[in-house]
Amino acid sequence: MSITTAPTSAKTAEPTTANTNTNAVENTTASKQYLKLAGLILGLSTILLLMLLSFVTPLLNSGAKDLPLAVGGPDMVTTKITQGLEAKSPDAFAVTNYSTAEEATEAVRNREAIGAITAGPDGITIVTASAAGTPYSTILKQIGEGLSQTGQPIHYTDVAPLTAKDPSGSAISMLALPMIFGGMSSAVAFSTVFKKSRRKQIIGAIGVAILGGLIASATLYFGFGAFEANFWPTTAIIMLGIAAISLTVLGLNSLLGFAGIGLGAVLMLFIANPLSGLATGAAWLPSPWGTLGQYLPLGAAGTAIRSSAFFNGHGPTRHRPGVLDCGWSRVGGRRRVAGSSISFTTPDAARFAANTGETSAQRT
Repeated sequence: MSITTAPTSAKTAEPTTANTNTNAVENTTASKQYLKLAGLILGLSTILLLMLLSFVTPLLNSGAKDLPLAVGGPDMVTTKITQGLEAKSPDAFAVTNYSTAEEATEAVRNREAIGAITAGPDGITIVTASAAGTPYSTILKQIGEGLSQTGQPIHYTDVAPLTAKDPSGSAISMLALPMIFGGMSSAVAFSTVFKKSRRKQIIGAIGVAILGGLIASATLYFGFGAFEANFWPTTAIIMLGIAAISLTVLGLNSLLGFAGIGLGAVLMLFIANPLSGLATGAAWLPSPWGTLGQYLPLGAAGTAIRSSAFFNGHGPTRHRPGVLDCGWSRVGGRRRVAGSSISFTTPDAARFAANTGETSAQRT
């Protein structure tokens, strides 16, 4: 009698092979999960590094470099002052000489200069504009201290002072994050809730910009006392700044999907924010980054807010073809870049709003 055991061996081998395949799949899945985990750790750590670099690098390289400075008075005196500045602080200032002290002071009021040094019968006057940025006032006062050692009487006048309740200008420095958050959060919320309705996304974003801008402005004016003049023009500029951020992110989302929101966050948080000059004024940032920041929504809005709230609408935006934070709103109008149905053009939002009280928004 013979006994056959082969079939039993085959049946035993089949579960063993299946278990081996299952373990291999599980190991492969686990490896992929760990690779994904490592990728997230590396990616988030890289974001932290980029955030650190984007904020710290401009600050470390900021300083007095070709700052527009007005010098007014008799030619002999202004020439001596200019030569002294060049000898003591080479390349720190781009000096413009004026024949009278009044013209030099007016240049500061018009934001054509960060400050002025004027000579007259009563001595030397240091003209500052604290609202343009506290670093400028500090450096001008240091110059005044140096000139006082010559024995001449030194006088100080601030043609655009900050308010008594916010003497350091902290409010405008901190305005960046609320504007970014208002724009980003509305773009993410409405693009998620109303995925198939571009019209509702745009209406929602503009609605948040209007209401949020009004709340932010009212808080700064009446809650903190940080601003005092030109409430409605300044409010309109804050609204337009928030709208520019949200509509830009909506446009990027429509073009690139979820990646567009990430790109918008990087653009607004890591590029527009540190280059905006809200804390110091754009001229204090290293060139050409300070100039680049003024072509982004936050920087353009910040400069216009300063001009409206403290300089009665005067400012460098009058030479631009449009307020750039409004122009960025074009990106969010339609899926196609060239087809925006909602856009804003303003030859000079700060001056236009402050002098006429209009919102400087036009349908094109």
